Amino acid sequence: MVLQAALEAGMDIPHYCYHPSLSVVASCRLCLMEMKVPDPKSGELVWMPKLVPSCQTPVKEGMEVRFNSPAVQQNQQQCMEYFLLNHPLDCPVCDQAGECYLQDYSYRFGQPTSRMVEEKLKNPKKDVGPRTLLYQDRCVMCSRCVRFTDEIAGTHELTVVNRGNRAEIDVFPGLPLNNPLQGNVVDLCPVGSLLDKDFLFKQRVWLLRETKSICPGCSTGCAIRIDHNEGVIYRLKPRFSPKVNDYWMCDEGRFGWKYLQDGDRLTRPVVRRGGEVFYPRWEDIPEIINYRLRKLAEQQTPTAVVLSPMLACEEAWLIASYVRALLPQAVLVASWLPVQGAEQNFPVGSPAEKARFTIRPEKCPNRRGVELLINKLGGASSTLEDLIKQVKEKKIKAAWITGGYSQRDWVSKELAAAAKELELLVMQDLYANALTDNSHVLLPSCCWAEREGSFVNQAGLIQPFERAVDGPEGTRRDGQYLYEIAGYSGLYRAEKVRERMAEQLAEFRDIYVAPDPPEHQH
Repeated sequence: MVLQAALEAGMDIPHYCYHPSLSVVASCRLCLMEMKVPDPKSGELVWMPKLVPSCQTPVKEGMEVRFNSPAVQQNQQQCMEYFLLNHPLDCPVCDQAGECYLQDYSYRFGQPTSRMVEEKLKNPKKDVGPRTLLYQDRCVMCSRCVRFTDEIAGTHELTVVNRGNRAEIDVFPGLPLNNPLQGNVVDLCPVGSLLDKDFLFKQRVWLLRETKSICPGCSTGCAIRIDHNEGVIYRLKPRFSPKVNDYWMCDEGRFGWKYLQDGDRLTRPVVRRGGEVFYPRWEDIPEIINYRLRKLAEQQTPTAVVLSPMLACEEAWLIASYVRALLPQAVLVASWLPVQGAEQNFPVGSPAEKARFTIRPEKCPNRRGVELLINKLGGASSTLEDLIKQVKEKKIKAAWITGGYSQRDWVSKELAAAAKELELLVMQDLYANALTDNSHVLLPSCCWAEREGSFVNQAGLIQPFERAVDGPEGTRRDGQYLYEIAGYSGLYRAEKVRERMAEQLAEFRDIYVAPDPPEHQH
């Protein structure tokens, strides 16, 4: 469409109802343009007297259009005046202030005064679902939210009721907005009409810093944006990624990050010798680990490395390659795989090949990455179930186990019992559990938002993510201490480690980075 072409060319064309992943309704009329058409008498191209919607007009060879004519500018002013007739002047208390296209377009394309003298039409605030509020006073009736529930979610909770200046968005009776993708309607709303209860009045958006990341909620690996301020995360938003999640993310990923900021995280390394417990400095950890593993190598102690699907590829590679360099016969093991429920395709009921969004049952981001590393590094490998048997049979006497799950009860009774029989257990995790309590060396982990690296999603795409915030006081990023343990000096950077990995693993020469959408598209 002409509007999309103009946006991709860097032009700032005002629009509300248009969205590249939704059907075109051309209802807001803000994007109207002038277009040349053949004169019926002479056949020459002349400017058409009627304005046409650019969101509904396909690009054609030889087409000539313009957006800067007096007629187009007058239409933009009239449309903005209409949108603001009943709009309350509550920008100071509106959560959307600072990222509101009603504010921006009013300033750039509207006019400074209003001719409205009648009393404004007032609508009550609506509680349309357990996580979403609807401020109908602010609505510009773009119908994006309605089309999303119809075309993407397929759950049809929202609709337009009444007509003319009485038209408004509402839910059907007895059908609240509560589908697994409902948070996207807040992202789609170009004004402050649909608001997230979870973020309401928490932070001003101009104070927030943005960090590009990858959602760890399931193996889809959605591209997301972490919004944070002064070391505190306030919300997650989806980023455009045409090969993975388009413009969307599920509520499970959007709201499931609160465990990051729990107060009972592990925060300092622990070393146990017999009945004594020591709390070494982080600077001493590389020497302690190296001493313990060299001793295992001298005694030829059979050892295993359990790699969690919550690790970044770079972190898993640092651990596995380092242990293998000291103990070539070390067994590499893929850790516990969290699986929950069944695959959910959207629109609801659509087959997998026609789905526009999928929530997967694997609740971890990097199973494919861990399996890829284990296969490419070669040598002995095993499953977690076999490892437990080998420990019980004294075939494995030492292990380095990694966790990092949001599920605190991930350790099975069988694994906990087997770990008690190990001569050396190096444990890396977020929270205290049966393994951390019995470990000889405990290394506190950081969460995905506190680290940088890459994940491999279910489709095999290697996607990098960046660090947004620091971990709790006393922790150190996993990549940094693993980098030092492996014998490297300096600051850990995932990109540097990937370069080293690419020398051995050709797959890591091709990293998928989601493209940025046009600057003025929303």
